Amino acid sequence: MTDPAIAERALALVEESFIASSGPGGQNVNKVATAVQLRLDVFALRLQPQVFHRLKALAGSRMTAKGEIVLTARSHRTQDANRAEARERLVAMLEAAQQTPKKRAKSRVNRVGKVQRLKSKKARGAVKANRGKVDW
Repeated sequence: MTDPAIAERALALVEESFIASSGPGGQNVNKVATAVQLRLDVFALRLQPQVFHRLKALAGSRMTAKGEIVLTARSHRTQDANRAEARERLVAMLEAAQQTPKKRAKSRVNRVGKVQRLKSKKARGAVKANRGKVDW
């Protein structure tokens, strides 16, 4: 269950700055600031605690101690393309944080499976016990 309003709010709160970029563009990269750096204050979004913790885990080192997510996009030659890519990545991260992970169902082994597992462990232990120096 994803809330599209969170993504819209996030894009409204985003601060963009353009920085000099490396990568494709030849000598043009020395003259034009095409890379974009997005900053989003996560606390301003007022997320639910579990969504916030999932977002924090997804962001990893991209989240600062102040609670800002900093995304940098520099793979394209134009500001518009880099801006679009950074915004897409931010929205994807927010949508992924809203997804609640499925609970893992515990696997159950029947009695026959338990007996077989123990039998194979005994056999393996016997092989290992028979290793070593031979006493003539």
